[in-house]
Amino acid sequence: MRLFRTALALLSACAVIGLPAAPALADDGDVAWTVRTDAGSFGADRSSFTYSINPGARLDDALVVANRGTAPLTLGVYASDGFTTDMGGLDLLSKDKKSVGIGSWVHAGRDSVTIAPGATAKVPFAVSVPGNAPPGDYVGGILTSLTQASTAEGINVDRRLGIRIKLRVSGELKPTLTVEDLKMDYDGTFNPFGSGDATISYTIHNTGNAVLSAKQTMSVAGPFGWTSTDAGDLAAPPELLPGESWQMKVPVHGVAPAFRLAATTVLMPLLTDASGATTSLDPVLVTADAWALPWTQLALLALLIAIVVGWFTLMRGRKSRRREREDARVKEAVEAALRNAG
Repeated sequence: MRLFRTALALLSACAVIGLPAAPALADDGDVAWTVRTDAGSFGADRSSFTYSINPGARLDDALVVANRGTAPLTLGVYASDGFTTDMGGLDLLSKDKKSVGIGSWVHAGRDSVTIAPGATAKVPFAVSVPGNAPPGDYVGGILTSLTQASTAEGINVDRRLGIRIKLRVSGELKPTLTVEDLKMDYDGTFNPFGSGDATISYTIHNTGNAVLSAKQTMSVAGPFGWTSTDAGDLAAPPELLPGESWQMKVPVHGVAPAFRLAATTVLMPLLTDASGATTSLDPVLVTADAWALPWTQLALLALLIAIVVGWFTLMRGRKSRRREREDARVKEAVEAALRNAG
């Protein structure tokens, strides 16, 4: 049985915010190492590896590994494709998983590296992009790995530390986000003067070939835009790699039961280039409808109508009975007068 504990220094190539390249410690505390980009021809102080490259081209770079521990350290070295986790962060495939992008195009100069205490080692690697590689963004990383047996847990522990790689293959860039399966459910209240809650669920799907982030707004309104309710500040979805999806579930409180409601989602895709500049793309607007019947109000209305109808029926019955009694009295008086006349 293997347990993979990931300690990834995955620093975004498009932003200044990221996880620091902190040392990873072994169980006994006497092993630690750090990783950083090599200065080389691409410049110093890079937080990650970022490339723009043509199909069929090749480039060379290097990773620098430092042993901060007190014992010699032997680390495995390999590249892997990236993916977005359920928590919204970036992770890399483990070595036993098949990579089809970065993980298969990036080749380290060696499979492992041994570093003396207090020393550093440069690990060169090459990026070779196939001639038929589709244009667009690819994200992955180059990793150093230390596998150790944990006597306390009786399992193997794989500690990994690496640097993110973002590669853009030249060609037509098609940044596209779509909103799919938009649905709305409404939960009313027994309070005839109260409002209910709407829950809107949908999927954000990156159907293009560029890495995209997004801003979004959500509102719920009745017919003709009446009683519009805004969802407030929504958490932004994570940066999605091409082909990835992200599930959203948004509660909207204080929604009036206006018979027929419309939920409107507006998604603003954001494209960030290698320099960190962000461009807003055309917004994506999607609407879904749901019934929101005011059952309590309808029940009270039905009760009121029943009371009114009952009252009118009662009054009409009383009036009819009075008329019948009056007719009977007149008839009796007429008959009495006829008898007296005879």
